[in-house]
Amino acid sequence: MQSYQEFLDLSVGFPQDGFEIIDDELYFHDLNLMEMIETYGTPLRFTYLPMITKKIQQAKLLFQQAIIKNNYRGSYKYCYCTKSSHFKHIVEEALKNEIHLETSSAFDMPMIDALEKKGLLSKDMTVICNGFKTFQYKTYIIDMLHDGYKNIIPVLDNKEEFNLYDDEIELKEPCNLGIRIAAEEQPDSQFYTSRLGIRMEDVIDFYHNKIEKNPNFQVKLLHFFINSGISDTPYYWNELEKYVTLYCKFKKVNPALDTLDIGGGMPFKDSLVFDFDYEYMINEIVSRIKEICAEHDTMEPDIITEFGKYTVAEASGILYKVIGRKQQNDRERWLMLDGSFITNLPDVWALNQKYILLPINNWDSEYERVNLGGITCDGQDYYNQEAHMNSVFMPKTRKVQYLGFFNTGAYQEVLSGYGGIHHCLLPSPKHVIIRRNRDETFNFEVFGEEQNSKQVLKILGYTT
Repeated sequence: MQSYQEFLDLSVGFPQDGFEIIDDELYFHDLNLMEMIETYGTPLRFTYLPMITKKIQQAKLLFQQAIIKNNYRGSYKYCYCTKSSHFKHIVEEALKNEIHLETSSAFDMPMIDALEKKGLLSKDMTVICNGFKTFQYKTYIIDMLHDGYKNIIPVLDNKEEFNLYDDEIELKEPCNLGIRIAAEEQPDSQFYTSRLGIRMEDVIDFYHNKIEKNPNFQVKLLHFFINSGISDTPYYWNELEKYVTLYCKFKKVNPALDTLDIGGGMPFKDSLVFDFDYEYMINEIVSRIKEICAEHDTMEPDIITEFGKYTVAEASGILYKVIGRKQQNDRERWLMLDGSFITNLPDVWALNQKYILLPINNWDSEYERVNLGGITCDGQDYYNQEAHMNSVFMPKTRKVQYLGFFNTGAYQEVLSGYGGIHHCLLPSPKHVIIRRNRDETFNFEVFGEEQNSKQVLKILGYTT
């Protein structure tokens, strides 16, 4: 019978970029994974920072090539979407590549301020402030604008958001604003229009009624995000055309408008048969924006992207040890791991997300079909298919077996609640316990206060 290595090579072609087998063991970008396991144990999450730089430089190069190829007259800015991973080591690595940042919630702002105070970014950096703004988020934005952050751009998610800026922002130069378009969802979605942003048909009227004659503000940027991500589908191209056309119409009544933020959603390699032509896709986006602008006799906009998963996903992995083998019936063989999918890789459980799954050792052994079980008692704590095949196959052996999930660097740590952080850095709410006294009155006790930015920044590594 074939070895596992021969089986994988015939199935999907292996080794592949970033992976190789040396002496029957798996290496990831020249990292000896068995050596890491022997040093640090399992379960083990790791992050290989140079991959972040590699991905950023790849995208910047491809956009620059597309701009030159198409004689495109606008520029390109790469923004990192911080909510994918807020950790200091991640953001610091990304900032080495002359990028800009996109934020989504209040605690992003003191994080940026902490980086500036350490000299890791300047107050001239472009910061795209997205999301539905809480009062605290808007207050941080206003304070930082007054503190000299010249290129913070609040992207209006609703019409009412503008009111606080109008009341509080006083600058020598007009404050640059963005407007987010409420994008149309895919036909199979449970709703028609995104909950985020301002309706397309309201954007220009809102500008005329609230902003046009206000000398303290100018709308510089139009932003949209398509939930399906960047994909070569009729739906994506149709939506892109709609929003670029709106840009052209808006530009004619608002000459200050010069930037189109096309959001994120650039895919990452989530299986061994991943086949996405980044060069074609980026060139096609630039080409189509230019064509639509030409049809409307409009100068091409500067382009901003907000890549999150694309930036960080392929830098990380998580390694497990098989701690038990169970034959539950004639067909189902289980390998029990020393960790949990629900707590370590929540997207596997919540979104049926697939990741690259490979054994770390025993590649010369035969192979068998298996299910993988997490160590919790929850019935959903399992993984039983990989994206490129109907079942999971692992080496058939009684030896100690290790395996790894790769390209897991986006969202998994924050969704797992690492150290007490949460998605988009939203704070843990205040927790009140209620008891009933003998006289039937209520007794209230504050069990935990709402999490503050200092606590969050300490978890993320920005403060000690």
